Amino acid sequence: MSVTAAQGFRASGIAAGIKSNGNPDLALVVNDGPDHHAAAVFTSNRVVAAPVIWSRQAITDGRADAVVLNSGGANACTGAPGFQDAHATAEKVAGTLGLSALDVQVCSTGLIGERLPMPELLAGVDKAAGELSEDGGDAAAVAIMTTDSVPKTAVVSGAGYQVGGMTKGAGMIAPGMATMLAVVTTDAVVDPATLTEHLQDAVRVSFNRADSDGCMSTNDTVILLASGASGVTPDPAQFRAELTELCSSLARQIIADAEGASHDIAITVVNAASETDAEEAARAVARSNLFKTAIFGRDPNWGRVLAAVGTTDAEFEADQLDVSINGVQVCRAGGIGDSRDLVDLEPREVQVLIDLHAGEQTATIWTNDLTHEYVHENSVYSS
Repeated sequence: MSVTAAQGFRASGIAAGIKSNGNPDLALVVNDGPDHHAAAVFTSNRVVAAPVIWSRQAITDGRADAVVLNSGGANACTGAPGFQDAHATAEKVAGTLGLSALDVQVCSTGLIGERLPMPELLAGVDKAAGELSEDGGDAAAVAIMTTDSVPKTAVVSGAGYQVGGMTKGAGMIAPGMATMLAVVTTDAVVDPATLTEHLQDAVRVSFNRADSDGCMSTNDTVILLASGASGVTPDPAQFRAELTELCSSLARQIIADAEGASHDIAITVVNAASETDAEEAARAVARSNLFKTAIFGRDPNWGRVLAAVGTTDAEFEADQLDVSINGVQVCRAGGIGDSRDLVDLEPREVQVLIDLHAGEQTATIWTNDLTHEYVHENSVYSS
């Protein structure tokens, strides 16, 4: 039930007519309390969508009673009229549910540079409100899909409380928060400041380490709502671990559904001088089109891994680098290792291990291969 697994939440997902194909395109998530605590992280792209501007302002008091999300249009690069549309959407939700507009978070996803069909969207809010249900989480997860092939949800059980969530995303995935949206809910008792701290930490090692194509969206948003309906105040470390587990599951589902991908690739850098170095080196490989096309062609071309690592500021000596691909050490001490013919790249999941021999820190970036299907899908996206 994703976002409605926790007590105190209702959700719905309906077809409002925003998408021309008639598929579901409007979701509503409502926190019935007793707490209405919230935290959020947003894209760090300097070009931001109107709903991000609205939601950033609205979340500053640490409260959110509802989240309204539409697919089929990003409402990005639409100027002052687009911001007015985001404001009007929040006002409509507030008026329908008896809330304050500033307690409504607004999220949009889809094509950049076009206005939303507001009559359809606003009428859809009425319909979505009428279908709110404690079992509506799955319908909401379907309604936020764009090029996604499957809905993406997760639930983690705590000690007397639940954490649930939904996300969408299949392309333009390189969150830096921070076209990716996520709503996470819990019935634990957690204050806004603690929610913010935990969410930022969880996002840092989950969504922000899912890098499908190196393209950061204008709309990336992750919102965490806490109803307190369980009455349980969790151990902070345990809650953070559970939140991170849930966010990591959702991020992995995004990579697994990446547009046209045939491989999910985990690039792990170990023995780095710092976590920043480890992440930078792993991300450089994840964003190498040469490396990604090699994996698509089932070619364990480890030279492309070293070439990408060499472009970073990470601390290492070139003649000490080791690289293993699916358990085979193809590069040893910056030179030839075991035969690349021993590497099996038929499985969907690929593990790349890079040892910098410069310290004790580690980081993993998840990415996918670059396929003919990815190029085709993104070449015709707006047409």
